[in-house]
Amino acid sequence: MKITLNGESHEVADELRLDALLESSGYANKRVAVEINRQIVPRSRYSEHQLKPDDRIEIVHAIGGG
Repeated sequence: MKITLNGESHEVADELRLDALLESSGYANKRVAVEINRQIVPRSRYSEHQLKPDDRIEIVHAIGGG
């Protein structure tokens, strides 16, 4: 199925869950915020949130510093 991830079109497997997308995109175990179709998805729901065709996903990676 086709999704938009951080402004770029991607083909991903049907019935892909958000946690699997984060894993395959290199964001696993990183501090990120995820927005799907302009709605923030709580971290506690990453493993149960199933992606749908044409979802628009924005992932923001937190970077520490001082």
